[in-house]
Amino acid sequence: MFGLGKAKQKRSIPRSTQYVTTGDWYETLKSDSYTSLADNPDVQVAVNTIAELVSNMSIHLLENADNGNKRVHNELSRLIDVNPAQGMTRKSWISKIIRDLYLYGDGNSICQIIVQPGSEYLTELRPLDMQQIVYMYDEDKNKLKIKYKNKEMESEQLVHFLINPDNRYPLIGQGLRDPLSNVLDNLNQAAKTKSQFMRGKYMPNIIIKVDSDSDDLTSEKGREEVKNKYLKSTNTMEPWIIPSELFEVQQVKPLTLKDIAINESVEIDKKTVAGMFGVPPFLLGVGEFNKNEFNNFVNTKIAGLGQMIAQTLTRDILFKPEWFFKFNPRSLYQYDLEELVNAGKEMVDRTAMSRNEWRDWVGMEPRDDMEKLITLENYIPTDKLGDQGKLKGGDDNDETNVTDTDSSV
Repeated sequence: MFGLGKAKQKRSIPRSTQYVTTGDWYETLKSDSYTSLADNPDVQVAVNTIAELVSNMSIHLLENADNGNKRVHNELSRLIDVNPAQGMTRKSWISKIIRDLYLYGDGNSICQIIVQPGSEYLTELRPLDMQQIVYMYDEDKNKLKIKYKNKEMESEQLVHFLINPDNRYPLIGQGLRDPLSNVLDNLNQAAKTKSQFMRGKYMPNIIIKVDSDSDDLTSEKGREEVKNKYLKSTNTMEPWIIPSELFEVQQVKPLTLKDIAINESVEIDKKTVAGMFGVPPFLLGVGEFNKNEFNNFVNTKIAGLGQMIAQTLTRDILFKPEWFFKFNPRSLYQYDLEELVNAGKEMVDRTAMSRNEWRDWVGMEPRDDMEKLITLENYIPTDKLGDQGKLKGGDDNDETNVTDTDSSV
């Protein structure tokens, strides 16, 4: 058996069960220059943004039906969408999962399945502390168990979320710690350099050239005596009175961060961090907001994480094959009011949604008279389409034409 974990070792051993460790074991191996992902501000911004968006999506329990998927409302759907763990809402629970995946679990997040004593009724999915988990991987059976606080737990007792499956151990995820290590070192060094600049150390705002014997300036005491003799004053606003041509006073401008090209270097590293996490660079302060880029981020990265969580829940806690979980990312897209109104209009015209659903899109309360579906033909109710006079011969039968206005309206 051997430790693999975050600093992976390459060894071949005869036994099929490999021990893969995380957490405290790795802390003993890190160097003094090591900075954890959770301690870097840019990583925190990226992870918090992802966690915020994924946790804002509602999750639905759906059932496959002949005419499409229909939503299932029961205690299980409420448990997952409202309070999946004791003392936690769906938002805080999913935020914990996302932060574990990227910061503390090195690509993994595990919840324990808690059932009601004496039954198989699911009561909660309790998140585990990822710093105290050791994986036990059976390569022959391709099966995973864990040891948590010195207690072994089977995979059937767990819901295991993961990203970036390991090449050798595909049931274990991989984080971004190793690929980002050099980039984060650069960002940390840039932060230290910026801090020194902001403190103004070794950056006097004036330099005084003194016409004096060199012996007077070779010691700190001599320099202090010259300064006290000519420059010391009890009143900071009092003008200096100095011998003619004895002093030359110059104001100096220290180097800026732009002069040493640190801004360009930081911008490149920030873009690298953004690319590794799949977030738009403007979220890390690089560039300007772009709505299309943000919507693409939601449609790919955020929706992809939501799909991973939904598929994992479907696999691990659902027994009815017709049921599955699905996140709804539509509410996260960046829309303006005009786009919502125009999109809703097209849906209503084609009877794909009611006007009350349209009103809900723009944040308005439903109305009783807006519940009926209407269609484009003078906007008459769908159950009246067959009563149009032009379908029955119109004036030839002396019948009133329901659509008595131009059909082009």
